[in-house]
Amino acid sequence: MSTTPAAPSDAPQPLPASDSLDIDSRSVPSLHETVEHAIDIEHMPVDDDPRAWSPFRKNVVLILVASASMIAGLASNIQNPAIAEMEADLPATASEISLSISLFIAIQGFMPLLWSAISEVKGRKIVYVVSLAIFTAGSIVVATSKTIALVIAFRCIQAIGSSAVMSIGAATLADIFDPVERGTKMGVYYMAPLLGPSLAPIMGGVLTTGFNWRAPFWFLAIVSGLSCISIFVFLRDTWRKERSFTYQAVMKSRLKAHVASSASSTLTVAEEEPPAAAKPSDETLPADLEKQEGRPSDAPDVVAAAAGLPVIKLTLRDVNPIKPLLMVLRRTNNLVILFASGLMFAFNFVVVYSASRSLGSVYGYNALKVGLVLLSFGIGTLAGSILGGKWSDMKLASLKAVNGGVSYPEMRLKSTTVGLLLLPPSVLGFGWVTEKHVHVSSMCVFLFFSGFFGIWAYTSTLAYIVDANNGRSSTVVAANSAFRGLSAFVAVEVAVPLQESIGDGWQYTIWTGLLIMVGILVWVVVRKGGDWREEAEAREHAAASNS
Repeated sequence: MSTTPAAPSDAPQPLPASDSLDIDSRSVPSLHETVEHAIDIEHMPVDDDPRAWSPFRKNVVLILVASASMIAGLASNIQNPAIAEMEADLPATASEISLSISLFIAIQGFMPLLWSAISEVKGRKIVYVVSLAIFTAGSIVVATSKTIALVIAFRCIQAIGSSAVMSIGAATLADIFDPVERGTKMGVYYMAPLLGPSLAPIMGGVLTTGFNWRAPFWFLAIVSGLSCISIFVFLRDTWRKERSFTYQAVMKSRLKAHVASSASSTLTVAEEEPPAAAKPSDETLPADLEKQEGRPSDAPDVVAAAAGLPVIKLTLRDVNPIKPLLMVLRRTNNLVILFASGLMFAFNFVVVYSASRSLGSVYGYNALKVGLVLLSFGIGTLAGSILGGKWSDMKLASLKAVNGGVSYPEMRLKSTTVGLLLLPPSVLGFGWVTEKHVHVSSMCVFLFFSGFFGIWAYTSTLAYIVDANNGRSSTVVAANSAFRGLSAFVAVEVAVPLQESIGDGWQYTIWTGLLIMVGILVWVVVRKGGDWREEAEAREHAAASNS
């Protein structure tokens, strides 16, 4: 692996002022040139390429990240079995307990926008370690709280800490796995945070029954602390700045500012051209970036070295989560698929929440029995996540072969057909067997299939979001987190009023209609997403060349 070309050792001699050259035009390629060379930023050559790591090492990363994301899934629901005890001990009202849950969901959804921006400048590992440390501290304070106000405040701190791994976990997988295998790995990864809400009632019930309502939060503090230490010791950062659009954009703006400042001074440069190593011609630059053994010569940090500019280190002041988010949302294909993904995630959250209420109030089950019934949904998500992800990769490979070895992101969405067709009837069946108080075994069957087909489709939409936004993986996953957090927040807030006013049958009839709409939206992206994406890329390249 070659290293960054060094600047020429001979210092350039100044010329008379009349012969001075503009350093900007002499040493720094235009953004348009950079865009043309960076055909595939996802495969830019880098040192210690995570894509070249051994399968064992990649799977260790997957296990570490998935385990941490499961903690976030547990944290959202583990307090549910302890609600009655919390109300009596703190004391607290039902609305205050509900507020602690709703705020947790909302913050957990929106904070990834900041975490992802930081990870695109500072790397993934530091974000994992800091966020898990915050979550651990928040869990300890909640476990020792004496008032509901303190519980609400530090449940929000917990949400801040738990939100990072849920957003940049998928970005980490994008760092180490190629698109052809990404669907399977996304399926394995995403079964963790979706299995968490199903296991949480069982674990919360056992801990609360065996000890008290504080035990679940001590449990979260212990496992998050162990996860934080494991990631600090065993995880090697997967982020590479050469493959981050966010980093490159910030670096270019800093370079332009430096060059403008230098041009206004008396600085002059030699008339001769810099060596070829510092400024390659279009003829000498390979077109296929995947086959290059060194880093591209027009990367911003290489340009800085070639131009004799000082090394520029980016700081947290350079982090702006809004600008990369707007770049993601300006693409119509992203906006449509994010809306569909948000609805699917909201359903996964609501079905566990409302089913637990029905099982407790109608069937008279205690916390442990409720958790055992909900485990059927968790097993469904586990099976659907693995099989759906594998099917997604097989379908992508098959369609790619038919298309002459050429793939495009929308191909992957064609694998969602089975899940999107069978999910609505499964949801409708669950709603009405619950409404009619049919034997609980029927609920378990429909819960299983709802989880199975829901995650079958969801993993492919997440993989598509990453595939369609090379170089912005953590930002687009954070945007997905915000959409699903907002969707889940609204869905949970209206679930109880709907359940009490129209019943489970009609509530899930409404959800059936929403999930049919999700299928239509995904089908539209399959048909039109490629055109929307290419038009957006053309606009972005045009804007870049004019800047």
